[in-house]
Amino acid sequence: MKAALVTGGAKRIGKEICLGLASMGYDIALHFSATDPADAVSLIKEKGVRCIPFKCDFSDERAVLGLMDNVKDAFPGLEVLVNNASIFERSTIRDTDTGFFDRHFAVNFKAPYFLTRDFCKATENGHIINIIDSKVRKNSSPYSAYLLSKKTLRDFTFMAAKEFAPDIRVNAVAPGLILPPPGKDDSYLKGLAGALPLKRTGSPGDVFNAVRFLIENSFITGQIIYIDGGENL
Repeated sequence: MKAALVTGGAKRIGKEICLGLASMGYDIALHFSATDPADAVSLIKEKGVRCIPFKCDFSDERAVLGLMDNVKDAFPGLEVLVNNASIFERSTIRDTDTGFFDRHFAVNFKAPYFLTRDFCKATENGHIINIIDSKVRKNSSPYSAYLLSKKTLRDFTFMAAKEFAPDIRVNAVAPGLILPPPGKDDSYLKGLAGALPLKRTGSPGDVFNAVRFLIENSFITGQIIYIDGGENL
């Protein structure tokens, strides 16, 4: 049975991706850290597929390095990895300390890097999709460590696509105004949407549609799809 590992799959965009993949017939290995995954697991199982949650703190290097073996043991048919988990915290370059910097890079880049490595060792044929951010084409610094980690993941997407072809495809999806950040509501996004070419926000379903498109088009690798209403322009 084909299976997918989705990191950060218990909430927000990750949960939507899990549910969408389940509707495509994928068994789901749902990675989570702090968020209770019970609701997501229940909804996924309603789709008629298996779902097993895997708890892993991405700041714990040993745990990260053991995750793929645990997933592969439970799901021998693993063929998709979605690197979705991330942290998003505000700090300018001037205000960033080493702990803050290391935490963002551990979760947003180091974990996807080594999960990609281990996925490619464990899987003969497959597809990796990295969830990055539309703002990787910009250089604003209020979220400096976050943005740099996503820029690095973008460039890693290109490198990995070249190294692991033809057996493993590697692509990325870059969401824009999809969900409000913690502490904000939908009115916050609507206030920003007027500056977009499409003059509106998107939805988690729009992000999953891009994931599905990439999975179903086997002649695509090393590409980024911007789901951002034209923000990257």
